[in-house]
Amino acid sequence: MRPLVSHADARRLFAVSQGLAAPPRRKLNAEGVARLIEDLGFVQVDSINTLARAHDLILFARNECYRPELLARALERDRSAFENWTHDASIIPTPFFPYWQSRFSQQKTELKERWRKWRREGFEEALDAVQRHVHENGPTMARHLGGEESKKSANGWWDWHPTKTALEYLWRCGDLAVCRREGFQKVYDLTERVIPEAVRAQEVSHAETVDWACRGALDRLGLATSGELAAFWDGVSPKEAAAWCAENLGRGLIEVEVAAGDGGKPRRAFAREDLLDRLADLPELPKRLRVLSPFDPLLRDRKRALRLFDFDYRIEVFVPAAKRQYGYYVFPILEGERLIGRIDVKNWRDAGEIRVAGLWLEPKVRLTAGRRRRLEAELERLRRFVGADRVVFQDGFLKEE
Repeated sequence: MRPLVSHADARRLFAVSQGLAAPPRRKLNAEGVARLIEDLGFVQVDSINTLARAHDLILFARNECYRPELLARALERDRSAFENWTHDASIIPTPFFPYWQSRFSQQKTELKERWRKWRREGFEEALDAVQRHVHENGPTMARHLGGEESKKSANGWWDWHPTKTALEYLWRCGDLAVCRREGFQKVYDLTERVIPEAVRAQEVSHAETVDWACRGALDRLGLATSGELAAFWDGVSPKEAAAWCAENLGRGLIEVEVAAGDGGKPRRAFAREDLLDRLADLPELPKRLRVLSPFDPLLRDRKRALRLFDFDYRIEVFVPAAKRQYGYYVFPILEGERLIGRIDVKNWRDAGEIRVAGLWLEPKVRLTAGRRRRLEAELERLRRFVGADRVVFQDGFLKEE
């Protein structure tokens, strides 16, 4: 008989595995930020700055002592983290760099084929010249090569100048690395000038990479299907993850049944063999409210968030305004271990205000006096974090109750 894991235990295990049970006011320095990123596995980067950058909000949600300058130090001075690709652009612990070598090799072929289909002509011819420029001139931005301009096409993709595309290709394939950002624009340099030599010198096989990736994903998901293990880093194939699960079943890995929140059929998943001991000692999450980034790892997998939290979330940035259900960039709200709603909040920097334009609570969730105080406390924390002067609730902000 496979052990049956309750829906509540599965939800809490995932939240704990994502660092949300740790004391939110513990002291933090650049080294602590690097450890926090390592605990999460990686932190997604996104350019939209409605309230604050996605990576900053992800880290702030777990420790309110976090400040962006601590991350800048980890990335640019200590080199304890680097930027590259998981399922999207991400900040990754530098000790993980050797496990990206397989990905770099695969990308050299896959990206060329994919970007040819996107009609990014000319970038292949520019690769040698771009790499030579960086080698001879050091840190380079796209504008240094005449490729700063880009425009969004009708299909939603950014159309890049060939030299900008070449820079991105060389970065995605590991020949270049991001040494810093100016504003939010990448500054590229040769990888050997950014990643410490002792890390670059480590060699790992593809089989070792698959083993590391699956074990690391399971640690951060708590329990998962083989498909979820493959999707976590987006660095191994579903077939490789399934084979890893089959090989390790009974050798530190067990299969469990996870109860459905709606009383439906349990879902089969894999877990570490010490799962039951871990479930017996799970800490509770702080009762406070937290505004999460839309790219927070707690709900990056939308289907998993729906299954574990009964929370159906969609970011509506690319949805035409007339068809949006909530808004352009609406943030999920976590209370304890429940996702209780979403909030349309924006940092109006010129006015020095955080403005709340909309609040939608989930069914059976009410804006009680206590919950409003907790919401106001979270917004006050965010106000201080982004350097605004005040929080303003606009008329009619409460959309559903």
